[in-house]
Amino acid sequence: MTEPHTKQKITIFDVAHEAGVSKSTVSLVLTDSDKTSDKTKHKVLAAIDKLGYVYNRDAASLRSKRSKIVGVLINDLTNPYSAQLAVGLERHLHQLGMLPMLINSDENYQRQKDTVRTLREYNVAAIIMCPAPGTETNWVDQLISSGLPVINIMREVPYSNAPTVLPDNQKGSHQATKHLINQGLKNIAFLGGTEDISDFHERLNGFHTAIKQGNIDADQCPVIQAPTNRQGGREGMNRLLEHHPQLQGVVCFSDVIAYGAIESLKSSQISVGDQIKIVGFDDLADSSLMSPALTTVRIDADEIGKRTCQVLSEILQGTQPPVRTLVDVNLKVRASG
Repeated sequence: MTEPHTKQKITIFDVAHEAGVSKSTVSLVLTDSDKTSDKTKHKVLAAIDKLGYVYNRDAASLRSKRSKIVGVLINDLTNPYSAQLAVGLERHLHQLGMLPMLINSDENYQRQKDTVRTLREYNVAAIIMCPAPGTETNWVDQLISSGLPVINIMREVPYSNAPTVLPDNQKGSHQATKHLINQGLKNIAFLGGTEDISDFHERLNGFHTAIKQGNIDADQCPVIQAPTNRQGGREGMNRLLEHHPQLQGVVCFSDVIAYGAIESLKSSQISVGDQIKIVGFDDLADSSLMSPALTTVRIDADEIGKRTCQVLSEILQGTQPPVRTLVDVNLKVRASG
């Protein structure tokens, strides 16, 4: 009877023998060192493919005290902009040789804390997060003091030591509001967002600044807080229509809010873009395809990812990145506004 053949585990020594190099040279290639030539890297990678060698990065990270995994905590993965943001981050993290571990915090601070605690057990290289409402400055600073790099994106944690990468929220909502004022509108509302997130205050400040500069009576310009989803947009617009019958235009906290607002107007037989103008914020992929196409403030998610990874690269190299990085935005004028 023939005994079954047991396949022997391929080791780094087998790869070195196949490639005709030393074990240390294979290690340099596996850790993406720039101390080997392209020709040598090609030989080693070809040997790895031929033999089917699998590099144990968990063990390697324990030896080096640093993994290549970056925890990416997104506040709400049901929001379409979050998907655009995640793609932008993944692309640029890959260029750094890092692997993102994408997690939804679901706007829940306790869940965010529990997730970070678990990620630390896996020796992640850094945390990139869009902070959940209520995120405490002391908690963020303690993480940084422990040696774990933390970068906040899209939102700030006030006075924390974490570098932050943000779109220019105030400029965006100012441009959106000024665009409506320049068309002769005076009864303009701000719709969406809640006061426990920093981007709400920044976008609201831009709205109020434009209203003041346009010499518009603030009493004619209501602010309606609402959850950042379509239902929030629908319900918020219904409240505006009920209590502000002279409404001429709405600056929405996000495109998703704007989608809900437009649905509400259509169900009330109100012409969007003619009777009431709507402006969003984000420029989601579907916004230009809507009927009517949505006027909106564009945030380049890829640029957010690029600038975030520039900050991460500086931290990993031991240099001091900017405390606050503002990414420019621009208004895309379409039929709705």
